[in-house]
Amino acid sequence: MERKRILVFSFFVFFVLFFSLKAQNKSELFPSELNLQPYTANFLEPKLGFVFQLNRNELRLDIGNSVDILHIYNSKTTLSLGADLFTYTMLRGEKDFHFPVDAVDYLFGLNFGYKLKLDDDREVGARVRISHISAHFVDGHFDGINHQWRDGKAPRVFSREFIEFIPYYKYDNLRVYGGFTYLFHVDPTSIGKDIYHAGFDFLDIGRINESITPYAAYDLRVVNIDGYNANHTISVGLKFGKPQGKGFSIYLNYYNGMNIHGEYFDSKKEYSALGFNLDL
Repeated sequence: MERKRILVFSFFVFFVLFFSLKAQNKSELFPSELNLQPYTANFLEPKLGFVFQLNRNELRLDIGNSVDILHIYNSKTTLSLGADLFTYTMLRGEKDFHFPVDAVDYLFGLNFGYKLKLDDDREVGARVRISHISAHFVDGHFDGINHQWRDGKAPRVFSREFIEFIPYYKYDNLRVYGGFTYLFHVDPTSIGKDIYHAGFDFLDIGRINESITPYAAYDLRVVNIDGYNANHTISVGLKFGKPQGKGFSIYLNYYNGMNIHGEYFDSKKEYSALGFNLDL
């Protein structure tokens, strides 16, 4: 009952806010751009691409997108309602260009964004998500020769429903953010219900030309799994296209923390990787 009350109350508050403002401002259905730029180094963002781990026969395939459904705006403020649908998949590389799928995680939900332009260089904003994640082992995790699950890890139930709140402050091309996530339902129940976020993205270190932009980003997630654990992600790369919009990115990625895949939630992971991403 607790999670249903939280969910119903959250939807009620946001829809009342949206439709009360809609009468006083301009609105646009299915705008071409997102109201809020995804947090660059956060793995739980809309991505279409690959992350190849260096010196390890493992890679991640991201297939996901966020779409803004509605913008309500005036000269300084934009409110948005959007939808998220992601998968992030763990694969292994084998000969003959085979990539068995070991584990896959699914996310779907709604997001609400708020952005206020303070002046030409500064803005503040926040994003709220209400989402569901579930995780699953796939056939590539089963050792067909020995007829057993790899590493002795059999499938287990992993799912979570959560509310995430991450505000930010942006000055020129530097954005800093911090916030929290509350899991109002989680399996296994031993996982703590609180997650804390902080980070930054420097979206334009020094533009090479109109269409090539170097960037750097850092993301910290403190998760409550058998005590509090810090997950660190660093990304440095080149964006081809719009620095804060559509384009293609090539980047180096470093990760150190608890495994991002739900079936491996209680194991630690550290790697460096080369990533490719299509930003829609």
